[in-house]
Amino acid sequence: MARVYVSSVIAAPAAKVWERVRDFNGLPRWHPRIADSQIENGEPSDKVGCIRNFRLQNGDQIREQLLALSDYDMFCTYSILESPMPIENYVATLRLTPVSDGDRCFVEWSAEFDCSPDVEADVSNGIATNVFQGGFDALKRHFGG
Repeated sequence: MARVYVSSVIAAPAAKVWERVRDFNGLPRWHPRIADSQIENGEPSDKVGCIRNFRLQNGDQIREQLLALSDYDMFCTYSILESPMPIENYVATLRLTPVSDGDRCFVEWSAEFDCSPDVEADVSNGIATNVFQGGFDALKRHFGG
C-alpha cells in the first residue's frame, strides 16, 4: 500500500481556512487544478456518502465519495471511485489544526492507495506535488502567506 503525506502552515486562523475548504463541492473555488465540480443526485455537499464529480483543468474526470466530515475536528475523509490514475482503494484525509502561536493553521493531507510498484513513485509524487502541495500553495496565496 502506498502512502502520501504533505503538511504545511497557513498564515490564517484554522476556522477561516476551514470555511474555504469544507465544502466538498468547492474545489474549483480554491484548488487551481480543478475546472468544475458537481455533487451527483442533487445531494448536499456536506452529506456523508455524497459523490462529487469534477473535471481537472486538463479535462480528466474524477469521482470521489465523502466518507467523513467533522466541523468540530476540521477534517474530511473521502475515497476515489473513478480516476484516470492507475490506483485502487484510495482514501484521503484533509485535516486542519489551529496553531495558537500567531493564529496560524497547520494543514495535513494524506492518502493511502494501492497501485502497481512500477508506478508507485510517480503516482505518489504527482499526488503530493500537484494535488496536496498545489492546494496548500493556493490557500497560502489566498490568505496572503
